[in-house]
Amino acid sequence: MITEIRRKVSDGKLEYSRHAVDQSITRNIGVDEIRGAMLNGEIIEGYPEDKYGPSSLVFGRTLRGRPVHIHCSYPTRDFLKIITVYEPDSESWEGFKIMKDV
Repeated sequence: MITEIRRKVSDGKLEYSRHAVDQSITRNIGVDEIRGAMLNGEIIEGYPEDKYGPSSLVFGRTLRGRPVHIHCSYPTRDFLKIITVYEPDSESWEGFKIMKDV
């Protein structure tokens, strides 16, 4: 699935939810950072039963090494939908990939 996600990103077939746009602005995460993190990222969680449709959480690093989580739809539609984006908190995530028991 990550190969298909990367293909959509490379082809520019992305759409952003209003929430993702708002969060990327608030958190100062640029489009290039999102694209870069997705191109070198990996799926760390899958949500096949998500109420709005199957989705995944992708972890990647920007070209500057900034860790980023991108929640996106499965790549089954023409466009991959970015649902939200954020920089994970190291206190909540082990290696930014596994949620810690809090």
